[in-house]
Amino acid sequence: MFQTILINEFKYNQQEHHIIDVREPIEFAMGSIPNALNIPLQTIPYNLGLLDKSKTYHIVCQSGSRSYTAAQFLAQQGYKVVNMLGGMSAYRG
Repeated sequence: MFQTILINEFKYNQQEHHIIDVREPIEFAMGSIPNALNIPLQTIPYNLGLLDKSKTYHIVCQSGSRSYTAAQFLAQQGYKVVNMLGGMSAYRG
């Protein structure tokens, strides 16, 4: 199980966050949340070694669909995750 929040809730929260951006590298290069780690959705199963189960990760994509899929997978693997609904489209808007 994981939590879903609106990207605006994240945007105005000044706490330190661990962010995983699951968009493709070309999308990430066009703009991202500062300090986000780019792990494209299809590569997440191969990059679990980069993650720490003691941390909570906020997952973002363009709209919230890919991040939902990633959050679901990571939660099943025992990671603490928060899906950010609205994604980068809402973050920039």
